[in-house]
Amino acid sequence: MGSPGREACSRQDLPQQLATFTECDEDQVTETSSTSAMSKPDRGRGGDRRPERRRSPLGRMSLFYRQVIAELRKVVWPTRNELVTYTTVVIVFVAIMVGIVATLDYGFSKLVMWAFG
Repeated sequence: MGSPGREACSRQDLPQQLATFTECDEDQVTETSSTSAMSKPDRGRGGDRRPERRRSPLGRMSLFYRQVIAELRKVVWPTRNELVTYTTVVIVFVAIMVGIVATLDYGFSKLVMWAFG
C-alpha cells in the first residue's frame, strides 16, 4: 500500500498532484468510472451491428473504389504555387545529392586506381 497517513488518490487528482509536486503512489490510485472505461480497448465486436453478408468480388471492388473516392475527397490538395515550390525544392535537392555522390565516386575511383594501378 502507500505511506501511512496518506489517503488514496484518484486518477483525476493526478494533474493536481503533479502540479503541486505532491507524491501520489501508483498503488494509491483508485480507478474511476471514466478511466476504467478508457482503459479497456474496444475489440471491434459491435454487439448492436448486424452481421455483414459476404460480398461478391465485384461488390468488394466496387466498395473499395467508392471508399477510395471518398478518401480522395477529404485530401487537401496543394495549390499550383505550392506544387511548383515543392517540385523545385525536390529537384534542387536531388541535383545536389547527385553532385555529392558523383564527386565521391570520382574521388574513390581515382584513389583505387592510384592504390592498385
